[in-house]
Amino acid sequence: MKIAFVGKGGSGKTTLSSLFIRHLAATGAPVVAIDADINQHLGAALGLDEAEAAGLPAMGEHLPLIKDHLRGTNPRIAHADKMIKTTPPGEGSRLLRVREDNPVYDACARPVELDGGAVRLMVTGPFTDADLGVACYHSKTGAVELCLNHLVDGRDEYVVVDMTAGSDSFASGMFTRFDMTFLVAEPTRKGVSVYRQYKEYARDFGVTLKVVGNKVQGEDDLDFLRAEAGDDLLVTVGHSDWVRAMEKGRPPRFELLEDANRRALSALHTAVDATYELRDWERYTRQMVHFHLKNARSWGNERTGADLAAQVDPGFVLGEEVVAPA
Repeated sequence: MKIAFVGKGGSGKTTLSSLFIRHLAATGAPVVAIDADINQHLGAALGLDEAEAAGLPAMGEHLPLIKDHLRGTNPRIAHADKMIKTTPPGEGSRLLRVREDNPVYDACARPVELDGGAVRLMVTGPFTDADLGVACYHSKTGAVELCLNHLVDGRDEYVVVDMTAGSDSFASGMFTRFDMTFLVAEPTRKGVSVYRQYKEYARDFGVTLKVVGNKVQGEDDLDFLRAEAGDDLLVTVGHSDWVRAMEKGRPPRFELLEDANRRALSALHTAVDATYELRDWERYTRQMVHFHLKNARSWGNERTGADLAAQVDPGFVLGEEVVAPA
């Protein structure tokens, strides 16, 4: 199951995504965690110190390897340098599985030990001063989008992505890559404005969106979020001494997280699992193709000097039954 955490900058989406990752790991589930935010804080939220977090390999720096691996023997892709972030898989492409070992994980993922289990952590890499004026941050997240396009995940397998803040996710088709999108909203006008914008953008793409109210201090805050988000409001989270200790670098054992917050995480888990029966791999593949053709026309064909529409395999549908070549 693929899960995105989105929200306004400062809403607490990284903290909540890290808590959800810890919750999943404590159940023994296999988890791939991806930091796709422009501000790379997920590693620290999962307990890494500054040096460890800074030493994580950046996916963007391994993009040629990622492309070459995923291309496999796909005859529609002449060379890895003709692939762009939206290139969909086809017959002969190599696919990624959550539980496997492969060259992409070897290069880009690092294990992070958590209470009750370990997760694989991948990061896009920070946006540095060297990028200013010469690169777009979304080119870094392109490595994430390409991997998600080639990922086959099953029941009780989880990929959790801490997305870039606000509505920047809509700069590509990556917002359609998830079974569940959790929008973290504070009980403020600015907090819910991102929710309204996200819901409007995602309306025509079948995005499953639920609101997680954060920093909720009382009934007035709760009433405000209920009025603004309606049935999309799934759970709310208030003050947490456990989180405050974690933010100081001294997290207690995860089992000591407050009962109310543990119940909230369990509700998120239940909501995610409920989407499994609703999966539509044909729509998922169709949306991949839609955004690939859109990007091909707008910049991809000119950038690569190729007709990228020819990369689309009309008979291919991604799904759990698809077997990738060795």
